[in-house]
Parts: sequence; structure tokens; C-alpha cells
Amino acid sequence: MGTFSIWHWVIVLVVVLVLFGGRGKLSQLMGDMAKGITAFKKGLKDEQSNDNEAKVIERSSEPDTEDLSSTSNKDTAAKS
Repeated sequence: MGTFSIWHWVIVLVVVLVLFGGRGKLSQLMGDMAKGITAFKKGLKDEQSNDNEAKVIERSSEPDTEDLSSTSNKDTAAKS
């Protein structure tokens, strides 16, 4: 058999059958992987848009409270 024993050929045959075996197993695996990547990217975009909306809401509400507290602190400091 040359330099490869029977076990080497059995392992190669099993790997080939798993990858290229009937009913397009390899194409199904790649299709599932592509769907997973697409869902992951969509989830990242949704998360980023939710984070951006939350930041906009926080920014719009924070200056009002900070301005009031800072002006009242300045007024009390000026009176002292």
C-alpha cells in the first residue's frame, strides 16, 4: 500500500464521505453557516440602533437636569 496504512485510507474515506456524502451535506452546512452570519450581523445592527436611541434619549434629558443643578449651585455659591 505504499507509505500509507489501511487506517490512513479509512480516515480519508470517512472524511470525504462526511464532507461530500449524499444529499449535499456540505451545501447544507454552508447554507446554515451563512444564515447564522446574517442573523448575527442583523442582531449587531439592531443592538447598535437601540444603543444609539438610548444615547439620544439620555443626552436630551441629561442637560436639563444638569443645567438646573449647576445653576442652583452657582446661585448658592454666589449668594455665599
